[in-house]
Amino acid sequence: MAEILFIPQTSSKSAIYEAILPQIEALVADETDLVANLANVAAVLKEAFGFFWVGFYLVKENQLVLGPFQGPLACTRIAFDKGVCGACYTRRETLLVPDVEAFPGHIACSSLSKSEIVVPGFKNDQVALVLDVDSDQLNDFDETDRVGLEALMRLVEKFL
Repeated sequence: MAEILFIPQTSSKSAIYEAILPQIEALVADETDLVANLANVAAVLKEAFGFFWVGFYLVKENQLVLGPFQGPLACTRIAFDKGVCGACYTRRETLLVPDVEAFPGHIACSSLSKSEIVVPGFKNDQVALVLDVDSDQLNDFDETDRVGLEALMRLVEKFL
């Protein structure tokens, strides 16, 4: 597939998710390299929504290890019992955090991060990675993001 991305010029997040999901599916369909696919997924999300930080943490060596991402420098390793990413891994569910400062045990990789959504991805019924998306605005994520990013993770799970 050509590396062309169509992003509708709309303020509707649901319309943007609807437009980019099939494009991501086509983009990764013929590629077998996990890092390449995750890098492109992160790039599409960053370009489509302008998120402050978007990336993946992969389960390795009994912790979450930084994978492909877009944005400022990030924490490299996160214990399963630390921060929003660790809580997502442990609870095995999407976490939507309107104010990261109010989340017990939040890890401040960047002081500019204000809100966050983290979505687990599964392989063989085990969490294999998490998608972490940060905003520099409070309360920037909602149910539309949850639905869109969970749908995206079902696509990612196909190539794990």
